[in-house]
Order: sequence, then C-alpha cells, then structure tokens
Amino acid sequence: MRSLTKRLNQFTAKLLDLPQDVALDLPRMTMIGNLQLYIENHRGVLHFSSERLLLALPKGKLEVQGTQLVIRAILTEEVFIEGIIGEIKFYS
Repeated sequence: MRSLTKRLNQFTAKLLDLPQDVALDLPRMTMIGNLQLYIENHRGVLHFSSERLLLALPKGKLEVQGTQLVIRAILTEEVFIEGIIGEIKFYS
C-alpha cells in the first residue's frame, strides 16, 4: 500500500509540476561547502550539541555530526546551522 501511495504522490508531483520534496514530504537541504547547512521541512530538534544535531522529520530523523556546530537560526520548519560538518545521516 505504501508503494502505491508513494507512486501516486510522485505521479501527482510530476503532473502538477511540484517539487518532489513538497509532494513527498521530504526535507530540503542546502549545504555550502562543509561549513553551512540549511534544512527545511523538519519537525523539531531532538538533540543539539556542538558535535551533533538530531532533527525529527515527517518520515524519520536526520543526524548531522561535526565540530563547532552552532544553530544560527531556527523557525517552525527551518533550521540553519554553521560549523564544520562531517557527516549527514538520514534514518527512516
């Protein structure tokens, strides 16, 4: 059933010319080098330290590991972090 729903959402996104991140409720990430990361469509900060950020997503979690991490801005569905980003992991 999930596979059918996913395919239907992808078809609808293509038909209406919508970005897939919007149609499939996925995070959108913009990274500048390994120093800045902007993440849209998150559901909250689960953990934050200068070495690790864990975000809740609509379908899973996103983990950012690095050093000297700092949250520069945080909004309801957006977060902007700076520091030396070493790894980004997605858990569904």
